Amino acid sequence: MDTTTTNTVRIGVIGVGRIGRMHAALLARQVPGASLSVVTDALEDAARGVADDLGVPVAADVDELLAADDVDAVAICSSTDTHADLIVAAARAGKAIFCEKPVSLDLAEVDRALAAVEEAGVPFQIGFNRRFDPSHAAVAAAVADGTIGVPQLVRISSRDPAPPPLGYVRVSGGIFLDMTIHDFDMARFVTRREVEEVFAAGEVLVDPDVGDAGDVDTAVVMLRHEDGCLTTIDNSRQAVYGYDQRVEVFGSAGMAASENPLANTTIVRTETGTHAATLPYFYLDRYIPSYLREWEAFVAAVSSGRTPPVTTKDARAPLVIGLAAWRSLREGRPVAVEEIEAG
Repeated sequence: MDTTTTNTVRIGVIGVGRIGRMHAALLARQVPGASLSVVTDALEDAARGVADDLGVPVAADVDELLAADDVDAVAICSSTDTHADLIVAAARAGKAIFCEKPVSLDLAEVDRALAAVEEAGVPFQIGFNRRFDPSHAAVAAAVADGTIGVPQLVRISSRDPAPPPLGYVRVSGGIFLDMTIHDFDMARFVTRREVEEVFAAGEVLVDPDVGDAGDVDTAVVMLRHEDGCLTTIDNSRQAVYGYDQRVEVFGSAGMAASENPLANTTIVRTETGTHAATLPYFYLDRYIPSYLREWEAFVAAVSSGRTPPVTTKDARAPLVIGLAAWRSLREGRPVAVEEIEAG
């Protein structure tokens, strides 16, 4: 890819549903060193609406987008079941690749797609945006620079304000592969230690229809890392007070934790007590800065020829942990990650 003429990474977006529209708007308006070249979607009207709003052309299909001379990189934001094939096609076309998580719900498909990336030698970044949240990143930095010593215990709370649509639940791979997968990545990110064993428990405590769809809506997962560090993750599909995302690492020399930002910083104190704003209710209200930072990191890596910061290994490992969590829940026992690797 040649970004030397314009000093700009020109990006085509594949899939302009909710997350794709957000990425397209950021690339068109807010990411230094990047430009939005073209969009495409299986639904032509959706693509046309985003394209008209952002002032870019629409590609008739993925093949046309990948063949375009003014596309240096692609953002794969389509449904999960399309990701693997699109990664392979983009790699063969020599395009740098940003892909929303997960690559696939099937480990063999993940390996097929990532092998194509490695063979082509193109830059690749998976979309674990929470790594780029300033608060979470500061926790990881306190571990990396030795401030809190050797990590011993990690606590991650991840609670959504409301369950997703049932149509999404039925195809998402379930709570461990569409929600907790972010937390599995965060556990690896803040500790810099791989996971060896997984134990999961889950219940349907929010919406019986979630259980009918084969999922759970409330879960706790314990991870044992390679050095013995223990991570506990708690998940709920319904936190009535807002979008709740917290990370804490306790180590031999101290602890570091990220707390939730409030919707605003106003505090009212009266004789009845102290009152503060609620939490953000929607994930975009919380994490837009992290999406911007992940794009800035990707663009900087592509422009300079460096490896992007969230790699093929990072795309694969959380899925393996998620598959181990599902096996643990179904079989009621701890599951070693190597069991999933063995098939």
